[in-house]
Amino acid sequence: MPTDSQTSPDTTLAAMQAIVGAGACLSGDADTESYVTDYRRIYRGKARVVVMPSTTGQVSQVMAWCHAHGVPVVPQGGNTSLMGGSVPDDSGTAVLLSLGRMNRVLAVDTINDTLTVQAGVTLNAARAAAEQEQRLFPLRIGSEGSCQIGGNLATNAGGTAVLRYGNMRDLVLGIEAVLPDGRIYSSLRGLRKDNTGYDLKQLFIGSEGTLGIITAAVLKLMPQPRASAVAFVAVQGPEAAVRLLGVAKQIGGQAVTAFELISAPALELVLEYLGDVASPLPARHDWMVLIELTSGGSNESLNATLMEILEAGLEQELVLDAAVAASMADAQRFWRIREEISDAQTRTGGSIKCDVSVPLSRIAAFIGDASAKVLALEPAARMVIYGHMGDGNVHFNPLRPKDRSAAEFLGQWYAPISEAVDTLAHAENGSISAEHGIGVAKRDDLKRYKSPVELELMWQVKRALDPMNLLNPAKMLPKLD
Repeated sequence: MPTDSQTSPDTTLAAMQAIVGAGACLSGDADTESYVTDYRRIYRGKARVVVMPSTTGQVSQVMAWCHAHGVPVVPQGGNTSLMGGSVPDDSGTAVLLSLGRMNRVLAVDTINDTLTVQAGVTLNAARAAAEQEQRLFPLRIGSEGSCQIGGNLATNAGGTAVLRYGNMRDLVLGIEAVLPDGRIYSSLRGLRKDNTGYDLKQLFIGSEGTLGIITAAVLKLMPQPRASAVAFVAVQGPEAAVRLLGVAKQIGGQAVTAFELISAPALELVLEYLGDVASPLPARHDWMVLIELTSGGSNESLNATLMEILEAGLEQELVLDAAVAASMADAQRFWRIREEISDAQTRTGGSIKCDVSVPLSRIAAFIGDASAKVLALEPAARMVIYGHMGDGNVHFNPLRPKDRSAAEFLGQWYAPISEAVDTLAHAENGSISAEHGIGVAKRDDLKRYKSPVELELMWQVKRALDPMNLLNPAKMLPKLD
């Protein structure tokens, strides 16, 4: 491997400028600050240079040079990771490769129902490109204005419509990725059937940039729904919410697109944060769900289905009250409440984010046990609990008491509460990360919840594709004993 003098920051900067141009490189703390600081402003690293390629060929050249000189590379999309997975460490040895300039929609095929995009296209832009052709790209997450398709793939993003459409892994037909040595893997063929060996694209999806840099993707498009029906519903509790989901699926079938759980502290926090939005319900309730149905039929028919679901819920004493959206503005207002919960926590500070999943049959027990555990440790914690109940994903996020600072609360309780909640989820045959990934925040926790066989297999894949450990080092994979 070359000596340090051969790979000095100045040498690296000059090499990157030769590949992408001087205007597409940043160096110095002031210019790189926003790139090396994570979304939650918990992790702050340092990069020898931020390089912003605009083509797959440039990414390939960057990786080939870094591979030849033993320089680590941290790929970054919209930098919306909640786990610190998209920023470098503070050593200053890594090149940060930002995909933001790779923002072109390459093709829309309305016969094959596919959308081909570069990795830096934002989720909003991808959805808009589909909508222009009367199609739907169904991934929906709160950061869709800034998160990018490459990052969505690298973290196997989920969101609010997984119940009907699946995770990001289910919404892609092919990818293009640059390997650690600069070689290019491509499966941008848009095939729904290809039984010719290993499905290699799946290695890169959910790998958090540790195996290759995704540079383009072929995404599945769906018919654009013609009708929607939305309700904000108070329920007896988490167990009632689970049972109501069963009722909704029995009556509504595939029309049930979203089923979101919201606790009272989560609602109260976001109403305080927004200031200009009131609760859809006249009285306070401990637990609510946001239900959305969509279909290619009529609004009248879909509203009738929604009313049938709510009436059945009332008859079974699952539902306490409900507000049904009478207009698109109402529906958007209901959804705004749900979508702003994450930002409200970020602005408030002092949130312990536990992104877990458990089998639907165990959600109520998990929420009860985890809440009791947290409140026994910190009785004044605000239990901000919400998430995608339809697929078993619970965002269990205890928030600091109003009279305690974020630093004080997190310093005392982040580690013990995170471990307690994760352990309870694992005991219910659940996962400690449903959709946020592992990054740095959960990396070392994997040792407690993954078997030695699983961890060794993960490392064997890593060593096979990245034997020099250059891509996003020290992310996702814990050190083996």
